Amino acid sequence: MGFEWLAIAMFVGFLLIMLTGFPVAFSFAGSAIVFGLVGLSLGAFDLNLLKLLPNRWFGTMSDFTLLAIPYFIFLGAVLERSGLAEDLLEALGVLLGPVRGGMALAVIVVGTLLAATTGVVAATVIMMGMMSLPVMLRNGYSKGLASGVIVASGTLAQLIPPSLVLVVLADQIGVSVGDLFLGALIPGLMLAGSYLLYVVVVAIFRPEAAPAMPKEMRNISGFQMTRRVFKAVIPPLLLIFAVLGSIFFG
Repeated sequence: MGFEWLAIAMFVGFLLIMLTGFPVAFSFAGSAIVFGLVGLSLGAFDLNLLKLLPNRWFGTMSDFTLLAIPYFIFLGAVLERSGLAEDLLEALGVLLGPVRGGMALAVIVVGTLLAATTGVVAATVIMMGMMSLPVMLRNGYSKGLASGVIVASGTLAQLIPPSLVLVVLADQIGVSVGDLFLGALIPGLMLAGSYLLYVVVVAIFRPEAAPAMPKEMRNISGFQMTRRVFKAVIPPLLLIFAVLGSIFFG
């Protein structure tokens, strides 16, 4: 047996460091440095290989494709601070409130729109968890359904463009980011559609797990509801067309 065990040991060591509560960046760097020195001392690779690392670092930092990552994260932070996502969730919650499972459907739709806007997972999950989870539990939603819908819809940003994972993958395999985005768009929407279908099925066969919103929580006229939904939905849609449209059309 050669030195293949080093890779396995490094992966296990990285997981152990992560479990201690260390930040991800330091966990990656620490495990790489330690096992790099171990491999060097055991003769697994030559010292000249480590001398190539600075070139790799500067090459990565000069890659224009990866510039999209901090901008997408910044865009997600702006949406979170501006309150646009909260307005969207509240408006769709009122619109779909009369339907069984309406609040869960609203969470999935908002998660899909935010995924297609920023590609940031953490901000989406935290925002929807803080806003929608107490409301759903207070209205009698099943704890498993409420938490599962939030987590599942929040992670749609991993697949639906503009996904940060796809940006990194495109850089690593040398494929156009736009081509990867086009290839992931339909599967991402299909996944979101399957989440919606699941909530509908649960609401039909287990109505006590996904009740409709009480009338006193949706006492708003038709015109006011239309105006509120229109104001909440149009800005994210314009942002989606601006971000994805500019990428797809070069």
